[in-house]
Amino acid sequence: MKHKIIAVVVILIASLSISFVKNLSDERQKNTIILETMMAGLDQLHFQKQTVDNDFSAKVFDSFLENMDFRKLFFIKEDIELLEKYKYKIDDQIQSKSLDFFYTSKDLYLKRIEESEKYFREALEKPFDFTGNEIIETDGKKMSFAKDKKELKQRWYLMMKYSVMTKLATKLDIQDDSTSQTDTVPKTYEELEAKAREDILKTYTDWHHRLKKTEEEDILSLYLNAIAAVYDPHTEYFPPKDKENFDISMSGKLEGIGATLSQANAYIKVEQIVPGSPCWKQGELEVGDLILKVAQGNADPVDVVDMRLDDAIKMIRGKKGTEVRLTVKKADGTIIIIPIVRDEVIIAETYAKSAVVKNPKTNEKIGYIYLPKFYADFNDKNGRRCSKDVKAELEKLKAEKVSGIVIDLRNNGGGSLTDVVEMMGYFIPLGPVVQVKARYAEAQLLSDNDKDVQYEGPLAIMVNEFSASASEILAAAVQDYGRGVIVGSPHTFGKGTVQRFVDFDMMVRGNDNLKPLGELKITTQKFYRINGGTTQLEGVKSDIVLPDAYTKLDMGEKDMDYPLGWDEIMRAKFDKSTQIYNIDKIKSESSTRIGADTSFNFVSTYADFMKKETDETTDVLNLEAYRKSQKEKTALNKRYRNAIKRQLDFTVHAPKADSTDIYTDTVQTERFTRWQKELSKDIYLNETIKIVSSMK
Repeated sequence: MKHKIIAVVVILIASLSISFVKNLSDERQKNTIILETMMAGLDQLHFQKQTVDNDFSAKVFDSFLENMDFRKLFFIKEDIELLEKYKYKIDDQIQSKSLDFFYTSKDLYLKRIEESEKYFREALEKPFDFTGNEIIETDGKKMSFAKDKKELKQRWYLMMKYSVMTKLATKLDIQDDSTSQTDTVPKTYEELEAKAREDILKTYTDWHHRLKKTEEEDILSLYLNAIAAVYDPHTEYFPPKDKENFDISMSGKLEGIGATLSQANAYIKVEQIVPGSPCWKQGELEVGDLILKVAQGNADPVDVVDMRLDDAIKMIRGKKGTEVRLTVKKADGTIIIIPIVRDEVIIAETYAKSAVVKNPKTNEKIGYIYLPKFYADFNDKNGRRCSKDVKAELEKLKAEKVSGIVIDLRNNGGGSLTDVVEMMGYFIPLGPVVQVKARYAEAQLLSDNDKDVQYEGPLAIMVNEFSASASEILAAAVQDYGRGVIVGSPHTFGKGTVQRFVDFDMMVRGNDNLKPLGELKITTQKFYRINGGTTQLEGVKSDIVLPDAYTKLDMGEKDMDYPLGWDEIMRAKFDKSTQIYNIDKIKSESSTRIGADTSFNFVSTYADFMKKETDETTDVLNLEAYRKSQKEKTALNKRYRNAIKRQLDFTVHAPKADSTDIYTDTVQTERFTRWQKELSKDIYLNETIKIVSSMK
């Protein structure tokens, strides 16, 4: 199957290379090339062919405007009327390689951004009266565009009033708490209200400053993604900088200094230092520092004040072993130059890790593996992969003589298909794992062909509504083989599609002065369980359902715009595992425990509250009513947090194989200790451990 897809891409590249033989140099020609290349890729490679017609055009139109102005704070009715002449012509413009709609929208959007500053500044000049009953709608989907600038100004006024009210409520609550414990002289209401307006003004000034730095490339990306989204929610255009960030998230590593940066008005601010990174080891760069200049080694420094964050990051990142010199302003006003030698930065939180969970009464040990994503370094065949890491964790836990293993895939959004097939092979001797099918091709089986079985004992897979894609493949295969039990939310996310990246630079011959052009993440296949059904929309249903606060919310694939549909194909041939456990008995025992558990009972109550809060999107701009409501919600949320995170009756230890590294390295010690505390208070893990214990 892989070779067939590659062959189609090669044919596509060849055909497109013929199209662009003239020398194209300006930005508009570059944008046209990107659009044409993307549409050719979508037409020839996407799993489901689309008819680019008036209906398609209307969907793109609505999606693009929503992407640009979701909260309806910039465009007014006359703008929409001006743009609506394009609503059913975008398909014609795509065919004629025109971007008129995009350019008209972009120019109008940037103009409205400039105008918006006066609205929030004027609204924040005078104190607000919070004793009335004005209503504000907070959900952009439920709002229409303002009929004129007067109504738009009023919308900004209400939003500023709401922002100040929430900030003021917090300040009053903090002051009430502090004055009850100290002799601090409290500030007057007027002083706190003025400070709240000052804080909100700074927040929106910073935000507006970033908005004004919006470039044509940024808005083009919104437009191209409005087109791509009509094909399905996971097909997406990636500008070069976004593709680099995606690769970092998938590989869990980058080459740079190891600092998380943000834009604070005109400055680049240090938000976080990655433990163990080059800047952490160098020791002088601190959270809160402002970066003024960046120099490559001994070269002249470049001023980054008022520079876009993306551009500054590009200068700070660099090859391992090279030096970057940062001119930094400290909190006390001093300015120093900090030389940092770039190195590989490992983002440890993205990798698999394991722990031993022990029952102190029986001394029974259960192994626990946390897998945050199915990561792989696609740019390095010898790079780190989750399948290799999980195999290593399994060996560590087997050495501990655990009587069962839990693999935690909660909030795991997926990743490498190859690795999930490899991973399933650790639990079965041989056999198919998943079926994949492209648009015009027969379904192909991806199988485990290795007879070795790394682990044969009791197995549970923890999932929730945010377990998606590759997570669902593993959970479905474990379930279909009867190799273990799936524990968690009623069902997983429901993403049953496979994406590949297509590099536009490879598709366009010549025009090197315009490159890089970006890449397209495109849905080329759907995957199907070995029982024949797809997980698309429906997800994987848990064998044992645990109460979940998000159960009643619309958060799955089926709730997204334009998802591909559910279907099924022929069942694959496979031999089910011989179950050594009684699933009905295990379900019954778990149900009894859950029914008697006050924490899980409260979670069910909280799920109703979450649903109500999500549906109610208006607020009254009355400070007293808001504070009362917030106190009730805060108390309920605190009860929920205490319910799901309570001290439990098991202990958590590092595998012996990791102990030396963990307890001789202060960074690793801190990480593991924090994780250890989280696990020891996780009621979902507690119940899953009991389920695995009863599978023996």
